[in-house]
Amino acid sequence: MLEAKHVKALEDLVGKENVYSDKAHMIAYSYDATRTRFEPDAVVFPRNEEDVSRILVYCNHHGIVITPRGAGSGFTGGALPTKGGITLAMEKHMNKILEIDMENMVAVVQPGVINMDLQKAVEAKGLFYPPDPASEEYSTIGGNVSENAGGMRAAKYGITKDYVMALRAVRANGDIIRAGKRTIKDVAGYNIAGILTASEGTLAVITEITVKLLPKPKFRKAYMGIFPSVEDAMNAVFKSLASGANPVAMEFMDALVVQALKEKLGVELPEDAGALLIGDVDGNVIEEVDFQLNILEQSFKENGAQDFVIANTDSERDKLWFARRNASPSITIYGSKKLNEDISVPRSMLPEALKNIYAIGEKYGFKVPCFGHAGDGNIHVNVMVDGSDEKQLEEGHKAIEEIFELVVEMGGTLSGEHGIGTSKAPFMNIAFNEAELQLFKDIKKAFDPNGILNPGKMGL
Repeated sequence: MLEAKHVKALEDLVGKENVYSDKAHMIAYSYDATRTRFEPDAVVFPRNEEDVSRILVYCNHHGIVITPRGAGSGFTGGALPTKGGITLAMEKHMNKILEIDMENMVAVVQPGVINMDLQKAVEAKGLFYPPDPASEEYSTIGGNVSENAGGMRAAKYGITKDYVMALRAVRANGDIIRAGKRTIKDVAGYNIAGILTASEGTLAVITEITVKLLPKPKFRKAYMGIFPSVEDAMNAVFKSLASGANPVAMEFMDALVVQALKEKLGVELPEDAGALLIGDVDGNVIEEVDFQLNILEQSFKENGAQDFVIANTDSERDKLWFARRNASPSITIYGSKKLNEDISVPRSMLPEALKNIYAIGEKYGFKVPCFGHAGDGNIHVNVMVDGSDEKQLEEGHKAIEEIFELVVEMGGTLSGEHGIGTSKAPFMNIAFNEAELQLFKDIKKAFDPNGILNPGKMGL
């Protein structure tokens, strides 16, 4: 419980209307997409960077922990106030697009800007911000940077870190720092912007973000490859990319997901599909788009595809993407709780990885529907359990641990886009040795000696 004197001091710093310690706010800011709850002691809405600095100076002096928060849409507990203290909510005031620089093709935004709002703003000017997490309609750019979010278009365009050119941030002691420039090249000093990206609010509070923009492609078409098995589909992924295909996205759904979409949402999909690959291709001339589709069709059929469908209209494209975007909610027909992990492996290892993941599910007696971003090796693995059965939950977590061990042995990683937060923190020693984990702790100590920033995340 935060003492009344601290609440009053914060009100003096940022205004009474921006500090809340009532029960309603504590509940509203106690959870994220993990559905795990930890109530903060107060919620504070900074108006600007100077407010953030003043808040941190005060909290650092008094040992009050702070959890920065965007939209609270994360899947690993990164924005949960697990140690109480203050939730620093950025969405109310620090939510402005400050600049769209057409000449240098960059945008400057505050951390509370919604991803989709930025996309729409730059597209209205003929530009393009590619990172598109599934939460794009409500997740914030600050949260995307803190978790290094991915998205559907990562196969061609990369993820959030590939677009962060510069940041402004506030260290735990209140120091305001600048990291990076809006120049294409910048090799002066350490890559602090790179260190802060994916740091989950454990090192500093991000207050301003400069992102790279691209010209908006003029043409786009969607496709769907229909395969008899997951193995055939996964072979088609890396072999088609190696043959010269460069799709915007190459999304995967297995037979369990296809069946769930049909049963729960009535989505029309091929009856005998063992797996589907769905995606987009784009380009500035229609011939380029058609050339890419030809490469994909040829490669898919060489690797066992039963059919290759091209969506020539926006309506046809929307139907394909509706299926992919609703994969996650549909699979609840297999269990009341899904243990959802976003593992990532080298693309050539996808066939073997999925074969072994399904075998782990069979070992424990769980259905494990899988879908995700096969084009960049990032698969969402869902161990489906009865959330009211403690024994099933325990067994489910054992299955997840085995999956993590498998993935790391294959040269993969615990997370392709959701981050570590609290939910994956216990597994960090699977992916990193003692020297590497100590280095993370040393970096944390250098930025935040008193450990007030988002403690407990990533095992820090």
